[in-house]
Amino acid sequence: MSGHSKWSTIKRKKEKTDNARAKVFTKIGREIAVAVKAGGPDPAANSKLKDVIAKAKANNVPNDNIERIIKKAAGEGNADNYEDVVYEGYGPSGIAVIIEALTDNRNRTAADVRHAFDKFGGNMGTSGCVSFMFTRQGVLILDKEDLDEDKLMEDALEAGASDFLSDGDVYEIRTEPNDMGGVRDDLTAKGYSFLSAEVEYIPSTYTKLEKPEDIQNMGRMLEMFEESDDIQAVYHNWENEDDYE
Repeated sequence: MSGHSKWSTIKRKKEKTDNARAKVFTKIGREIAVAVKAGGPDPAANSKLKDVIAKAKANNVPNDNIERIIKKAAGEGNADNYEDVVYEGYGPSGIAVIIEALTDNRNRTAADVRHAFDKFGGNMGTSGCVSFMFTRQGVLILDKEDLDEDKLMEDALEAGASDFLSDGDVYEIRTEPNDMGGVRDDLTAKGYSFLSAEVEYIPSTYTKLEKPEDIQNMGRMLEMFEESDDIQAVYHNWENEDDYE
């Protein structure tokens, strides 16, 4: 086993206010629309769409919402035109940060990202400035309740997983990025369900913030990123994120 799970933080975010959950729905809706435009509206023939639909369901997005977004994105005359952009930078005391965005206006999103970095004692860097400290991996999270660890590990490795972790009240399965969907589907067919299943940036090392002001600034910076509809995900190597309240 290896790695460092952040599920407690993810779980806390999932339990946020209705307004925060509405933002999650908006962001996932944008991902669905982009996947449909790139590969068509049939998840059986569009693996990216299949992955995003699974993510939507894990975040309790209603099926009606999912179907409506797919139909709208597949319709002619839909002018929404989003593109993937990745930003990199540093938080307080050199915390490495990677931001994934889907935007229809690069200038607006870049300005918003730069503002958040500057406001809380960080700085936006150039492409590649911190990504070398991360690897892309599929991450599948399962609730430990009523699961046999040895059986799950055996099934996961048989399905093609590259690593298996036990952390608190969850199990975490790691895969190569392109294997995530297949491993998820194989385990789903065996009756397993997931709290989340996504391809993420996993840091190779973590940094602990010692100063209370750095902890507060880093936490507020992450919140500001999450409030943006353009920003889909934020990854970092902050060790003691749970110290931020």
